[in-house]
Amino acid sequence: MTLVIDIGNSYTKIAVFKQSEMLHVNQYQNVDTAIINSLLNDYRVNKVIISSVKKEKAEWETTLSGNIPVSYFNTGMTKGIVNQYLTPETLGLDRLAAVIAARYLYPGKSTLIIDGGTAITYDWVDAAGNYFGGSISPGLNMRYKALNNYTAGLPLVSADESFTGSYGDSTLAAIRSGVQNGVKFELTGFIEAYKKNGQELNIVLCGGDSIFFDTLLKNSIFAPCIKIEPYLVLKGLNAAIHNNND
Repeated sequence: MTLVIDIGNSYTKIAVFKQSEMLHVNQYQNVDTAIINSLLNDYRVNKVIISSVKKEKAEWETTLSGNIPVSYFNTGMTKGIVNQYLTPETLGLDRLAAVIAARYLYPGKSTLIIDGGTAITYDWVDAAGNYFGGSISPGLNMRYKALNNYTAGLPLVSADESFTGSYGDSTLAAIRSGVQNGVKFELTGFIEAYKKNGQELNIVLCGGDSIFFDTLLKNSIFAPCIKIEPYLVLKGLNAAIHNNND
């Protein structure tokens, strides 16, 4: 079994896989040795892969590596895809893991991965496994916060999936219209642009706002092509350690 750990800025996501089957998944604001030991007691883990945005290792990481072989995910672990990114050293590991997962889950298909988190990222891997890069734009909540932070009079508004208007008849509604319709038009615009490459396009949504984005797109012509994979990055890390150990 494989212990897969994705350490982000705010949360750490941990999963246990038996080959490609996910047996356990959870996320934590703080991870300690007790949490890791509990998982090791519950599952017969024989290898670990960690992806981290942090430079310094936590105490539990040092303890873990003393007992079980630990691999740290890096931009060299690209078996299964051809990474054409010009600056691989600056490529976010979560983006790379998502691309690897899409290639593993949907082999032979052209896939656009849309990750809705702090930022919205768009990454495309073609049917032959070539990854050229993508796009990064402000996330849903970042847009709401920016309107509040960089203006004198606009309030901080939260996302509301029940809002479906094409315009706002109040300041709150106008902000929601601008942000949510703006994201919707951005999503459909990017999808349309990638569809023009002539390949049948598979669309995968992941990240914390994936369900919200699915709601925004539910009445679009792209809805039948959309799949939601909330654990895409974890699945990509699991695929990476197996691919690169074969």
